[in-house]
Amino acid sequence: MAMELTVQIVTPYGEVFRGEVQSCTLPGTEGGFQVLPLHADLVSLLDIGSIKIQINDQTTRFLATSGGYCEVKDNVLKIIVESAEFAEKIDLKRAEAARKRAEQRLKSTQDDIDIPRARLALARALNRIRVAQFVNSLN
Repeated sequence: MAMELTVQIVTPYGEVFRGEVQSCTLPGTEGGFQVLPLHADLVSLLDIGSIKIQINDQTTRFLATSGGYCEVKDNVLKIIVESAEFAEKIDLKRAEAARKRAEQRLKSTQDDIDIPRARLALARALNRIRVAQFVNSLN
């Protein structure tokens, strides 16, 4: 039996995933990287992007995340992120509405618009759409 890595994904709203996996690919702020069993200890910042969990030879899951950090220690990968949503649970209509709202805010001429916040909202919405569409294309 091959060695597995324990992965735990937590958001401020609770645990999203916990299980034994073959590998996990993460969106690091300096680029994507993969964690395998027996990985060296590591702490890394995570960016808006997708998390790929290879559970076994037949099962791969994808999550859209909006960033946070992770720690690898003693064959355990702890992922603490602002949000993590399984691709198949993403509501594309809601994500499209969020994208449109963010784009409208960025086009607005009002002085009270928080531009950095609107850019982040747009990036999160586009990421959710991209991850959901990618997984839908696999089916």
